[in-house]
Amino acid sequence: MTAAAAGGPPSVEVVEYTDPLCPWAWGSEPVFRRLRTALAGRVRWRRAYAILFDHDDDPPPDPAAETAWYARYVEGVCAHTGAPRAVRLSRMPASSWPASLVAKAAELQGEEVAGRALRRLRESVFVLGEPADTAALALAAVRGTPGLDLARLTADAGSGAVLERVRADRAEARRPVPEVRAVSGGSPHPGAAKETADGGHRYALPTLLVRASAGHRAVPGWRPFAEYAAALDEWGPGLLGVPAPLPAARALEHFGSMTEPERLLLAEGAWPPPHAVRVETGNGPVWLHPDEASANPAAAG
Repeated sequence: MTAAAAGGPPSVEVVEYTDPLCPWAWGSEPVFRRLRTALAGRVRWRRAYAILFDHDDDPPPDPAAETAWYARYVEGVCAHTGAPRAVRLSRMPASSWPASLVAKAAELQGEEVAGRALRRLRESVFVLGEPADTAALALAAVRGTPGLDLARLTADAGSGAVLERVRADRAEARRPVPEVRAVSGGSPHPGAAKETADGGHRYALPTLLVRASAGHRAVPGWRPFAEYAAALDEWGPGLLGVPAPLPAARALEHFGSMTEPERLLLAEGAWPPPHAVRVETGNGPVWLHPDEASANPAAAG
């Protein structure tokens, strides 16, 4: 029996190395949502923001050409993952710091609020094509998120305490476990650690690191559900179980926003549910619950 099952704190930690503006992390959301739903209350799930677009990155000499290149890159990633992509990307994201600070600050208001705020930040670039890469844009992206106290979030996102937490996340992501230095496999994004400008390495995004008292297991890159399940079963046999899909209307209410890959993995029954709001993208719809659509910038267009 796990500690969580016995009523104690979870004995297994899952660290998700991610970035709100990363296309591979966006494409992994269906599987990660399924994992988080199945593991709720059984593990400690922690997100570490790795800062994909950093302050010290050199500005592109030709912003239009850089944006066109990145739009093609995102299109290729989404072709592999099935995730939606924006009809038009306005620009290459300038910095991951503002979105990461807002996402980290949202954690102070609870797991559900944090997850929905992070989702809005992801949608800013991959649904709307307007990256939340300034403080004003990041705060605007999450405005109206159900349960979110925007005034508190604004203060927390600008605080020294949250800045230090994101700095710690960034530093942690640049201390990858040795086994991710060289990764092979059939995935189009196997997730080998990326070399940094100072000669070090950081985790490829996304990477899940499963930690338990007996050791750890890294699952980097874009992977099927079965690989994550195997890693969890290694350290906590029976921890995951078999997550059942939710009825369609309940799934949309629970998640607020769902892509086609997500509804195929997470929902069952007739789709779309009554009153679902359909938002078009460059390669398929995003479905919003009416409560989410009432304040989601993606529904405004």
